[in-house]
Amino acid sequence: MFSQKIENTMSVLVNKDSKIIVQGFTGSEGTFHAGQMIEYGTNVVGGVTPGKGGQTHLDKPVFNTVSEAVEKVGADTTIIFVPPAFAADAIMEAADAGIKVIITITEGIPVADMTKVAAYIANKDCRLVGPNCPGVITPEEAKVGIMPGFVFKKGKVGIVSKSGTLTYEAADQVVKQGLGITTAIGIGGDPIIGTTTKEAVELLINDDETECVVMIGEIGGQLEADAAKWYKKSGSKKPVVGFIAGETAPKGRTMGHAGAIVGGADDTAEAKKRIMRECGIHVVDSPAEIGKKVAEVTA
Repeated sequence: MFSQKIENTMSVLVNKDSKIIVQGFTGSEGTFHAGQMIEYGTNVVGGVTPGKGGQTHLDKPVFNTVSEAVEKVGADTTIIFVPPAFAADAIMEAADAGIKVIITITEGIPVADMTKVAAYIANKDCRLVGPNCPGVITPEEAKVGIMPGFVFKKGKVGIVSKSGTLTYEAADQVVKQGLGITTAIGIGGDPIIGTTTKEAVELLINDDETECVVMIGEIGGQLEADAAKWYKKSGSKKPVVGFIAGETAPKGRTMGHAGAIVGGADDTAEAKKRIMRECGIHVVDSPAEIGKKVAEVTA
């Protein structure tokens, strides 16, 4: 919901050269997912747990603060597994310490806290992804998140999604079509998030390696409409395949994600799909059609 200033120097957000730390490193979630990330080959250079600095965990150094991790191991990317009550402070600490990409997995951060975060990092040179998201993966280079790495293979298709499971589903279908993924970005389904659908689509459209973008949205909010209008205005010739989840959700009830609630007439799946089609996006009505449609528009 808020824009951030950053020069995108990496492939898209993360790659093999990213120096990644884990905030909430020694907790159960942090330990499990950091272990998976390391096993995948991700360049995890350490972690942060206040009060446990100086120890090692998963054969990596533990620091008391993010700034210490930046100073000692040159961290430039963080993934946050801090409990909801402390997660906003963890995001702001990372921004303060000069971390460029802040990926926040934590679900249930209070909206009031995220409002503060939004204002705080607006003028910082960083990009927030999430919260309440599955993370970001550049296949065969870096998995900074909780996604099943084996589903993703390297290729030419970028994915932007509000839904974790649909990210994996879309990746699986694209790979089964003999096409792979450049980077998949799970932006999260909370009412206030860092990187918007438009910003994530823009990163992929501007990425030389990405030849097609899959954009998976859901009911509620304006993010997909904003992205579609930006795409039309950009004049880009890269095809975008779109899907909106939640067509059968009853009006006025939150379904799954906190941000997935139909407020106005433009928030419905039908309205979003209409806007996307008007802007030149190839919209599919079922997630089962994503892979076939990508193969068709990139053939």
